[in-house]
Amino acid sequence: LEGKSIDDVEAEAKEKQRFKQEQQDAAAAMSIQRSLSSNDTKQKKSSGYSSAYSPDLPADNKQQVQLAAGAIERAFADGLTRQTILFALLPEGDAMTELQQWPGGAKQMSREAAVPISEALLREVRAESSTDESKRMAGLPPKVQTQDIWEFDGSSIVTSVSSSGPSGDVQAMVLPNTDMKYVNDIKTMDEAMGDKRLFLLINPFWRNLDSWGFNLLAPNAQKIAQKNIFDRGFGNETYALNRLSVRGEICAALKAYPYDWQMFVFLEDEYYTNVEVPILLGSSKEEPTSKQFEELINELPEFKLSKNMRQMQRVMKKK
Repeated sequence: LEGKSIDDVEAEAKEKQRFKQEQQDAAAAMSIQRSLSSNDTKQKKSSGYSSAYSPDLPADNKQQVQLAAGAIERAFADGLTRQTILFALLPEGDAMTELQQWPGGAKQMSREAAVPISEALLREVRAESSTDESKRMAGLPPKVQTQDIWEFDGSSIVTSVSSSGPSGDVQAMVLPNTDMKYVNDIKTMDEAMGDKRLFLLINPFWRNLDSWGFNLLAPNAQKIAQKNIFDRGFGNETYALNRLSVRGEICAALKAYPYDWQMFVFLEDEYYTNVEVPILLGSSKEEPTSKQFEELINELPEFKLSKNMRQMQRVMKKK
């Protein structure tokens, strides 16, 4: 403890947590202002913008859940009962600008981020398939249950049991991968849920059908995946938040049904130390590429200098 008492250590830990929360609150508040001002000047540069509305970039898991739940419910109302959700997986307390490495693999990812945010999502989502108005108006929160599939894979099934009855139940498979067990399990769950109830895949470890390469043990894997997953509608990504590094800058691409992809880059805040706020670059019909981000970033005078050079310049100004 380096000569510190237990009380001193606890007080220091609480102060660090308080400071981190203040950073996140400041970033969330500033992001709204920055996004709105950037929206007027930058969205015209996108080749795919088709809506005047652009969702704000979530600052934490709570905001991710709220935005994802809204996107899921809008898609469900439009008849999409099979959806894929791609969260930015953040352990509680981490900032959106921290790109996690997950040294513990899928088990750590599941335990610290994927399962908690999936459970929070299913507590929030309402997807009543019945046309009975009394069931649609049922106000009691659902009961959420989680069951491991393969613990070493970090995969789980999360079920929301609706207070209105089975017609409002929702199921989600969390962190499935290309193993044929998951492809077959998805088929079984898909059939059990029927066409009217909501079934989600959350952060699967594939991007598209090409993820199923040639496999001697399962030569028809790609064909079966096409039938059991993509032909059933799970190609519908109704909420996705991807973070990436472009030119040394932390960027984010946000999709919230039915709106286009929104493109953000983080910039150090001029008033708050160690806080970065998102600036809206523009939007895209398709998932944006690193090249699209780089082209838009290069047009902004704020990013004329590299991130390291900006930090050095800021330090020099303080001297």
